[in-house]
Formats: sequence, structure tokens, C-alpha cells
Amino acid sequence: MRSSPTRPTRRRRLRPRSGRPSGEPSWESHSSGSSTPSSTATPPSTPWRRWRSLRRPHPGRALRRTETRMLDWIARLANSRAWVVVGIAVAFTALAGALGGPVASQLHQGGFTNPKSESEAATRSLVAATGTRADRNVIALVRIDSIDSPAAQSEVAQVVSTIAADKDVKAAFSYYQTHDPSLVSRNGRETLVIGLFKDVNDDAIGAASSRLQDKFKNDHAVTLGGVGTTFAEVQANVQADLGRAESLAFPILFLLMLWVFRGAVAALLPLMVGGITVLGTFLGLRLVNAETPLSIFALNLATGLGLGLSIDYSLFMVSRFREELAAGRPVPEAVRVTVRTAGRTILFSSLTVAAALASLTVFPLNFLFSMGVAGVIVVALAATTALLVLPSVLRLLGTRVNALAPRRWQRNESSNRGFWYSLSGFVMRRPIIVALASGALLVAFGLPFLSIKFNSVDATTLPATASARIVDTAVKSDFPGQRGAHAIVVVKAGQDRGADVAAFADRVRQVSGVTSVGQPQYVGSGTWELDADIGKEPYSTAATTTLRDIRSLSAPFPVRATGLTGYFVDLQKGLLDSLPLAVVLVTITTLLILFLMTGSVILPIKSVLMNLLTLSATFGALVFIFQYGNFQGLLDYKSSGALEQSQPVLLFAIIFGLSTDYGVFLLARIKEARDGGRANAEAVALGLQRTGRIVTAAALLLCVAIGAFATSNIVFMKELGVGTVVGVLVDASIVRALLVPSLMGILGEWNWWAPRFLRRLHLRLGISEGGPASRPGVSIPA
Repeated sequence: MRSSPTRPTRRRRLRPRSGRPSGEPSWESHSSGSSTPSSTATPPSTPWRRWRSLRRPHPGRALRRTETRMLDWIARLANSRAWVVVGIAVAFTALAGALGGPVASQLHQGGFTNPKSESEAATRSLVAATGTRADRNVIALVRIDSIDSPAAQSEVAQVVSTIAADKDVKAAFSYYQTHDPSLVSRNGRETLVIGLFKDVNDDAIGAASSRLQDKFKNDHAVTLGGVGTTFAEVQANVQADLGRAESLAFPILFLLMLWVFRGAVAALLPLMVGGITVLGTFLGLRLVNAETPLSIFALNLATGLGLGLSIDYSLFMVSRFREELAAGRPVPEAVRVTVRTAGRTILFSSLTVAAALASLTVFPLNFLFSMGVAGVIVVALAATTALLVLPSVLRLLGTRVNALAPRRWQRNESSNRGFWYSLSGFVMRRPIIVALASGALLVAFGLPFLSIKFNSVDATTLPATASARIVDTAVKSDFPGQRGAHAIVVVKAGQDRGADVAAFADRVRQVSGVTSVGQPQYVGSGTWELDADIGKEPYSTAATTTLRDIRSLSAPFPVRATGLTGYFVDLQKGLLDSLPLAVVLVTITTLLILFLMTGSVILPIKSVLMNLLTLSATFGALVFIFQYGNFQGLLDYKSSGALEQSQPVLLFAIIFGLSTDYGVFLLARIKEARDGGRANAEAVALGLQRTGRIVTAAALLLCVAIGAFATSNIVFMKELGVGTVVGVLVDASIVRALLVPSLMGILGEWNWWAPRFLRRLHLRLGISEGGPASRPGVSIPA
């Protein structure tokens, strides 16, 4: 029997499960931007591997190659076509300024109601039947000598005539037409005139309210208020606040950037990026607004966040570029390394911020939707400008980026040793104590959040001197019949069912908390209206409970309840229904991006938990300041004893995104040091040292940009500004400087743990900000 020829035994190459032999070239180092010899090495290749990669390409490798090629293309573009890029940027900025500049006059008022709610459905039924907007009115507070005097009657009649004459007003009435005692003040020296608008949109109502204010501006006996006037004054204040915030923030930011960059030329670069971003966002908002109505408040976020993120991204790009120049690299090489390191981190960091802000678009409020749209546009433009335009400007400037930097401003120090390195060493030597103390401090800051109360946007959001706020205060204090919540019950039934409607009205009277119910009024088109007085504050728990009890009554016909309390309840329900989806989207995106960056499942989870602690402390501070009424003199506001209920949602998206943003920059440098062979503790110390000053400076500058909202005359915009400042400062100080390194010290090598299949996935899809460290002992102006 013939024996088959023996095949030569093929020896199997064994590779260590972690790490690589010291002499083996690093494949990943090629993507780091390093110019060392190992950076040009290719991965070990065999015919089998080449055939397998051609036959079955892995999508992750394609994704990674695409990302690397994109960054390489940007670097080549900056090095070879810098003037072209700058010219296009100048043309775009001019176009954006010309077309986007007038956007403020085209954005819309309101946006604080749930369009799919029961209250909106009830209001639409009333509008269809009566032709008037019962949810929008104008109230004239008329000061008289006596309700029975002929002079008072003549004055009030003139006010009624003036209001009714406006083209968008359906009707106006006073005590002299209705003899309703609730329209007369307790002392008889004031009376109310009510104007009802036609079926027009909020913008037309705001314009009509402004026209009426102009007509009565010289009549000191008449003050206008009501919902229509409130929104008109809110819009006017928003536009005034925007100009004030810009004029206040820009000079302060420039002075601070002189201190941060220690050079005038470098300090101007973030302002350049910010200008392009803000004007481009204005253009983007105008384009989107042509298809979908956006809120006027989107402008504030566009300005504040646009400046803040532009400064953040510019700081990291310019600082890395100067670091590479100080390390002796030629300008083109410094540009290439900067784009492939800091640029890569900015790219993925911007994705996390954009995802957090995009979550606002799942909420039914146009206000939050508009903020989400503005936020995504801002982040996209800030990142694009920092990645495309800024490298070209740096290429043109070259070493002149350090011009106008006095020698006495320069510091000669090692990039690997300093305050932040020492702080990290202190923390890592006693991590449990620092972690417990930091965590306890954040929890203590968050305790006031447990007693949070909410309200909606109304006249109380305006300054005390605003006419709508004056009327609102007078109505609540001097007109007993107008105080408390009112439920407008809309019944869909034919005119011949009056007896059934009256029987239902009797059942409404029996609901706990209802103080009185008016006679049912048939208003046409198969619609009846019942007015039920609840007698409690509109946003109180008692009022909302009573409204829900009214809505739960069974009836032989469709019944809906609306009113101020109804809108408040429906808004709260819309927020709560959409919140889980928003949280899931933000959390999953954050976990994914941080896993791709670190290759760990522990660090992303820890980062999300740190963000939640930051949010808790932020919300606690908001309750302490605005709900408890602290610092009213310093912040120039009058507390209403509650927070506007959409603000925590908005702050959740902003703070979560910014916290992750700073976390990405810190973890990228820690990962870079660890990939360079450093131990966990040393990698944390180096990462904190290399980012500590820049992150702190970025946080401070962003606080100035968005903190300018605290000068707003609108209370909930103050809440947004103060909340963002508190969140950013807490995250940049307690969380990033103390809590994160202490927890990384406690976990040790477990920080970098991931299941085997995820480690393999990260090898194909992972990202990093690898790159050469700066040479120690080089004089760096920044």
C-alpha cells in the first residue's frame, strides 16, 4: 500500500495575548501622526492575510481607514491650499452675515406648549367655534378714581374702543359690559379690560400686543399685560439680551484669552472660529426656519454655545500646534500631527456633544426642538471650522502664531511635570479619601434638587418693571376673583343636549378642589364651554390634582379641559414621556464614543455616572438660587419659588454634552500615555498634566460665553446661564481634577477592562489621539 507523501509541518507563530514584542513595529503608531521610524511600519502581512482582507474586508477597518484618510486629506489641504480654504471661509462668513443676520426678526414666539396635548385640542375646538383665541389675551389695567364715576366710565370706554379697533382683536369688554365684579379691584380704584384675539398665530398676537403698547405708552393710567403682551415683551427682551451678551462677552473673552494663550495673535484665533460659527449658525437657523418654525430663544444658544465650543476646540488645536512647534517640528509636520491628534479628538468629541443636544429634538416643545436644532448646527460648524479653517490659518501663520507674546509671558517648564501632575499624585496616593470626599460634596450640592418645584413660562419670567409683570402682580394681589387656577372645560355636544351638559356641570362642581362652576355656555359648532374655578395656585399640586380629576370624569360626550393648569400638566406629561428616549440616546452614544476611544467598558460607564453627579449638583444649585430666592440682588431677579420646567431638560443635554466633551480630551491624553507604555497611575498623572490647564481655561472661557445669559432680563434664561456655569465649573474642578483620577486610582488596571470580543472589536474600530509628546524643557508661550 502506497503511503501518501508527508506534508511539511507548518510552524504556528505564537503572539502574546497582550502587547507586542519590543522590536515589532507599531501599526497604530502610524495613525498617531508620529514621524518616528516606527510610524511608517506596516502590519505583519502574509499571502493568506492579504487574500483574506481582499476577500472579506472588515467594515471596521474601512471605517478606521476612512477616518484616517479624512484627517490626512485635511492636513494636506491645509498645507497645500491654505489660501484657498481661508478665502472660502471669508466668503462664507460674509454670506452668512448678510443672509443670516436678520434671522432674529424671522424666528417665532412661544413654543412652550405641547401641540399634541389635550389642552391644545380643547383650545382648537374653542377657536373653531368662536373664532377667538381664549388662550391668548391682552389685559389692560386701568387706574380710576371710582368704579361709579362718569370719568372712569369714559376712560374705560376709550380703552375698550382702542383695543377692539386693532385688526387682530376679535372683541374687548370691561366691567361696564359684563358687570363681573372680578374685573374690579378690592379697593375699587382699578379695573380690568380684557381683549380677545382673532384666530391668528402667536407672531401676529405679539405684533398686535406691541402695537397696543405703543398706543398706550403715553397714558400713565393704563398698563398692558396678559399672555399676548407677555410673549411680546419676552421676545423684545431676548433680542436686547442677545446684543448685551455679545458686547459683554467678546471683550472679556479676548482679555482672558490673552492670559490663557500669552500672545495676542493666538488669542485672536478662537474669536475668528467663534465668529464664523455664530454667523454660520444664524444662516443655518434661517434655512431651517423656512421649513420648520423655530423659537426666538435658539439665538441665545447659538451665540453662547457657539462662542464657547469654538474657544474650546481652538484651544486644543492651537495648543497642540504650538506644542509640536516647540518640539522642533517643521510647520507642515506640526499641522499634520495637530490634525491627526487634537483634530481626531475634536471630531469624536463634537459627535458626543451633538448627540446630546440632538436628543432635545425628541421633545414635543418647539422651544426644546429649536434648541436642539441650534445646538447641532453650532457643534457641526464649530468642529468643521476648527478642523478645516483653523489648520489652514495655522499653516499660514507658522511660527508667527507666537507673535506678540512678550518673553516675560512665556514659561519654561516641562510638559510632563507641574501643578496638575502633582495634584494627580496627591489624589492617587489617597484615592479612597478623595473619592469619598468629592462624591459626598457633589451629593450635598444636589440635595436641594429633592425639593424642586416647577412652573411654566408666564409673566413671572419677566423683570419686575415689565408691564406684563406689573399687571400680573396686580391681578394676583388686588383682584380676588381673578386669583387661583381656572379650568376651561370644553364639551362637544349639540345645542339640544343642554340638560346633559348641565348635569355634567353639576358633577364637575362635586370634584374636590373646585370652588365654583359657571353656567354652561353654548358657543357654536356643537361646542359648550364650562368655566371651573379651582381656587389654588395654577402650578400647585392641589390644582393639578383637581384638573386631572375633572379630566377623569366619564361623560356621554367628548370632554376636554384646558387652561393655565391644563397646559402646565400637559407640558409636564410631554416632557416625562419623551425623557426616557432622550436619556437612552445620549447614554448609548456616550458609551459608544468613549469605548471606541478607550477600548474599555469601565471608563465609559464611570464617565456617565460622573456626568450624573455633575447634573445633580447643577440642579441642586439652581434650586438653591432660583427656587429658594438666594442672590436675587446680585443676579437682579425676583424669585417665583419654582423653576421653569423645561430648563432641567435643556441643561441635562448641555451639561451632559459638555462634561463628556471635557472627559474625551482628558481620557484621550491618558490613553495616549498608556499606549506609550506608562502604568495606570503615571498615565493618569500625565493626562491630567497635559490637559489640566487647557481644560480649566476652556471651562472658564465657556463660562464667560454662556454665563452672559445670567445678565438676561428673562428669569429662565438666567437659569440657563447660571446652570451652565455651575455645571461646567463643577465638572472641570471637582469631577475632572479630583473624582476621576481618584476613581482611576482605586480601579487600577480594571479601568481598561473589556470582554475579549469587545477588545477585538476595538482593535478594528478604535480611535485614539496618539501622538508624540512634547519635549521637556521647551519654552512654550501657552
